[in-house]
This record gives sequence, structure tokens and C-alpha cells, in this order.
Amino acid sequence: MKFRALGKTGLDVSILSYGASSLGSVFRDINEAEGIKAVHTALDLGINYIDVSPYYGLTKAETVLGKAIKEVSRDQFILSTKAGRYGADEFDFSGKRIRQSLEESLQRLQTDYVDILLLHDIEFESLDVVLEQGIPALQKLKEEGKIRYYGVSGLPLDIFSMTLAQAKLDVILSYCHYALNDTSLLGLIPTLNQHEVGLISASPLSMGLLGDRGIPAWHPATDFIREVCQRAVSFCQEQGKDMTKLAIQYAVHNELIPTTLVSTASSDNIRRNIEWTEERLDEALLHEVLQILEPIHNHTWSSGRPEYNQNIIV
Repeated sequence: MKFRALGKTGLDVSILSYGASSLGSVFRDINEAEGIKAVHTALDLGINYIDVSPYYGLTKAETVLGKAIKEVSRDQFILSTKAGRYGADEFDFSGKRIRQSLEESLQRLQTDYVDILLLHDIEFESLDVVLEQGIPALQKLKEEGKIRYYGVSGLPLDIFSMTLAQAKLDVILSYCHYALNDTSLLGLIPTLNQHEVGLISASPLSMGLLGDRGIPAWHPATDFIREVCQRAVSFCQEQGKDMTKLAIQYAVHNELIPTTLVSTASSDNIRRNIEWTEERLDEALLHEVLQILEPIHNHTWSSGRPEYNQNIIV
């Protein structure tokens, strides 16, 4: 496994990292033993960064992850969780709730600190609340040693530049913006470098758009995006190639992206994902797939408040 520096945090993260949302039965029902085995496989094969949230499975993901990591030496992995989002429409970025949320997460995770605490999906809150309540709470928790680093997560890229213009962050977590169909995250990198902020990228399959299991019915992408992505997936299948493999290889290939989160509760799947990072990228296949996806390159969907979605392409 290769490792890259996460901004100026001093942390070196594996280029492929483990997103624990699957442990909350977000994508399919899982049993605890299956999920715990997937976590142990990821760590045994070189992944050193795990991300979770109380929102995933409404605390189930943190609970299962806690049972998995209690069997592993704490200095063997970097752990992040989130605060601020607790349900589909349940948000609270107040300082009091963030502190309470962290304490609850620590109990479920069976650890006395997290390496990174992120405000979860800040596009659903006003920037004033994030800047005046959320981020100061994170800063205080860092001073107290409850967390080592802090940051924010979200979908619209504008929220990151807007936040960084007024606040200091250690890291950001972006998803669905560095994948075969959307590389708009690259436009944010100069700003991140200027502010010495570490970058975590998630969802190289764009929440299932690029997977071979079919696009989830709940996916917010437009019909046009869905249609073009399905065309690319079908092309790979016709060639006897694995679209998932290509997508993951493409995501970790770029050295400007320190780490890419993938989520699975299957030990076999995470093993394959890790093995793919060591294999050569099929440049000819990549060229063909990127051509198919060109009509929707950098197209996305809105999330959260309108002021954060003014510059998106749908």
C-alpha cells in the first residue's frame, strides 16, 4: 500500500482508505461479524485510515466499528468521525451538540480520542452558524486533546472555499468530485494548498453511478447523468472489463489526491479493492470510458441550501 501526506497534519494516509458507512447497513443489511471481518481485512492489508459518522445507520456503523477496532492497537490506524448530522433531515451544529456528539461517538467507538472530527454535510446549515458555533467547538476540542485535527465535509465544492476564506481548517472531506465522470475537485486544490489543508476524497463510484450493480433508485443524479454513466458501465461489461476496478484505480492514481475512501462490508471486496491499487491502470480502456462520459463531465446535483449550489452544472 502506498501512503501520501495529508496536508500539514503530519499524518501519512493510505491512498485507499476505509469508509465505514456500509457497517451501518446503508447499502444492504449486514451482520456484525461480516462487518468486523471487513475492517480487520482492510487494516491487515495496509489501509490505515477509517472514516465513520453517527449518521451512518443511525449510530449502527460506529457501534460495529467500535467492536472491530477494540481488537486492534489504537496506534495502528487513523480514525475520523463526524458531528452535526444525525438523520436525513436532522442537523445541529451548535457547540453544545457537537461536544455531546463526540462524547457519544467515543463511547460507541470504544476509544478515548479520534484523530479527525468533521462537521458533517455543512451545506445544510448557514455559513454563520458553521463559522460562529461549529468550527470554534472543534477548535476547543482540539485544544483539550479530544481530537487531533478537524475539518468539514459536504457535497457542493463552493462550501469549502467559502469556509476557508473565513476559518482555519486542518482537512476537508469531499465526495463524488474526483471520479471518472467528475474531476471538479481538482479546481479546489490550489485553495487547499494555499491554506495548507489536507484533502480526503470519497466515493470513487459516485454513489453507485459507476458501479455494475445498477444505479440506486434514490440517487439524486439527473436522468441524463444516469443514462451516460450506464452507457459507460455497459461498455466495460461488453469488453469483459470491471468498471469498479477502473474507477478505483483512476481515483488513487492521481498523487494530488492523498486518499480515497471506499465503503464495503465485504472482506472479499475490500481485498480486491486493495489489490487493484497495485495493478497497472488500463490506459486504453480508460480513454474509451472517459470519451463516453465526456458529455456529463463535471455535471453534478444540488445538495443543501441554494447559496452553496449556484455554480454547479446539472
